[in-house]
Amino acid sequence: MEKIKLIWDFRGPASPQTAAHFKIHLLEFFAYEKLLLIDSGVESVHDVHHYTFAVIDKQNLEFIKTALKPTRGQRVQAD
Repeated sequence: MEKIKLIWDFRGPASPQTAAHFKIHLLEFFAYEKLLLIDSGVESVHDVHHYTFAVIDKQNLEFIKTALKPTRGQRVQAD
């Protein structure tokens, strides 16, 4: 199974709170749609740039991209 890490970037002084709040909605979306969410979280690049991420199975990529419009994505190495 190929995995993809989707990333939603948030910038500005409120970016930590915005990224954390977006993660709540991300978890709700995956539960509502009954989609596999392999991993998720919030990361800090620096004090005014944070991002929320979701690691997904590639088979769900197009649906999630269309629905949630991530900023960027990257392949995740297989375990």
